[in-house]
This record gives sequence, C-alpha cells and structure tokens, in this order.
Amino acid sequence: MFGLGMQELVIILIIVLVLFGATRLPEIGKGIGQAIRNFKKATSEPDEIDVTPKKTVSQEKKKEETEKKEGE
Repeated sequence: MFGLGMQELVIILIIVLVLFGATRLPEIGKGIGQAIRNFKKATSEPDEIDVTPKKTVSQEKKKEETEKKEGE
C-alpha cells in the first residue's frame, strides 16, 4: 500500500487526529468519500459531445448580406 508500513500509517493517523481532532474526522471522511464517489462517477460517464454547429464569421456575413438584399 504505497510502500507504507503499519508504523507509518499509525503515525499519520496520530498526526491527523492532532490536527483535526476526533470530532471532525467523520466530517472529513464523509467529504473525502463524496469526492471519490463523484470522481468515479465523472470518469465512468461517457462524455456528452455537443454536435450543434457553431456559427462562423462567414455564415454571419452571408446572413447579413441576405438581410440587406431583402430589405432593398
């Protein structure tokens, strides 16, 4: 597990307890769990591709020219 032994994991746990306190650990765990869940959901969903054509400058110019001709 990332090359960490049991002693290193215990030391990391103690540091986390000192920094955040025992009361905030469930909140932190919940937040991390939700972040992982959302990340997995986002990576597993297929990408939605927008297939609507974009208006280009030339298309807009043609439209303006036809409107001018119709107005005359």
